[in-house]
Amino acid sequence: MNKLVVFIGVVFLLGLSSCIRRNEGGELVGASHRGKYLEPIPHGMVLIPSGSFTQGINDQDATWALNSQSKRVSVGAFWMDETEITNNEYRQFVEWVRDSIARTKLGEQFDEFLNTEDAKGNPIEPPTLNWDKEIEWDNEEYAELLNEMFVPEHERFSSRKEIDARKLIYSFQWVDFKQAALLSNRYNSETGEYEGLVDDYQGGRKKIEDRSSFIIKESLNIYPDTLSWIHDFTYSYNEPLAEQYFWHPSFDEYPVVGVSWKQARAFCRWRTELHNSALRKAGKYSVPEYRLPTETEWEYAARGGIALNLYPWGGDYTRNEKGCFLANFKPLRGNYVDDGGLVTLPVGTYEPNGYGLYDMAGNVAEWTSAVYAESAYSFTHDMNPNYQYNALPSDPPALKRKVVRGGSWKDVGYFLQCGVSSYEYQDTAKSFIGFRCVRTRHMK
Repeated sequence: MNKLVVFIGVVFLLGLSSCIRRNEGGELVGASHRGKYLEPIPHGMVLIPSGSFTQGINDQDATWALNSQSKRVSVGAFWMDETEITNNEYRQFVEWVRDSIARTKLGEQFDEFLNTEDAKGNPIEPPTLNWDKEIEWDNEEYAELLNEMFVPEHERFSSRKEIDARKLIYSFQWVDFKQAALLSNRYNSETGEYEGLVDDYQGGRKKIEDRSSFIIKESLNIYPDTLSWIHDFTYSYNEPLAEQYFWHPSFDEYPVVGVSWKQARAFCRWRTELHNSALRKAGKYSVPEYRLPTETEWEYAARGGIALNLYPWGGDYTRNEKGCFLANFKPLRGNYVDDGGLVTLPVGTYEPNGYGLYDMAGNVAEWTSAVYAESAYSFTHDMNPNYQYNALPSDPPALKRKVVRGGSWKDVGYFLQCGVSSYEYQDTAKSFIGFRCVRTRHMK
């Protein structure tokens, strides 16, 4: 026993002496125990390298939008989804929200749905949801707590018991770095307090109490607007799409639509937390957030590394040498089916661009993070340009316009061009707008 104690003591002293040797002479050697970081390659994403390009329209401004100014800009490297987010991928989000609500309700009476202690037996305050415990939806013990998640009996069609989509509310947080970065909102170390005012996103402004004033909490219904297939088109029979497009397995690999800009941003926030929770559980570093691409990132990625190209495939025409269309859009004055599809098509139906990205033109248009403004190219920076504004409920509609890129199955060829912008309002959902995510790459 004494030999064991001596051995442990020697090992400890050797380790201590090695630490001391590292700092011999009081030299600056950096913090210890940092380890080597290897960035996880995100599933389903491709790396878009950093670079420089001429941003803006390359052909005539057919819509006279007066936003055709071009300028040279530089963009940092980022990861981007190789396809638009599909119905099945978005359904994972919907089911996660559904199950989290159910586990929260069940946890009020059944402790097995909550994690109250960590692996070392220390209490967890507040308790977290236990995702290892399966939910038995037909369990009679759970029925009373879960009943309110279903459509009330008097509202049911053909007596079908279905989850009430109106109850699928996702609560999340984000940090308002724009307001935190204002010099007037910085912490004053001399007075020991903050002195500025911040938007509370409820229509007013409030005094900054502490760091929590920059943490914005939101709750949002995240179920897609399936009725967008009907309300987007007057005198058009689209009821089968409204009933089946989002939930039927035959549409799993089609791009999700009927998702507003706000819902797309909430999906990005959920995806970030889903990935980082798993990394933290494994004792690894978190990754940068998943988010909507800036307008510049989207255009840079769409060009596929080819300078001044009109379309993502690099040519000046919407057909190849065999006369086949190269994207899913509205060709030939309304002959929707001549490109192979009446409405949307499964993601990746057409060939990718130079970066390996599919459907950067056509199929569905895509949300970006940018606010639409005709003069944005004039005042944005030439390094990672971005014009972003978090609109208040009281703001005029013009401040709630978000840039939409890429054109869709219902658009004419002009909107498929890499440099063409259009817009839609952030709280609206359309049957021809989807999205994809990006993630900033860690610098080397």
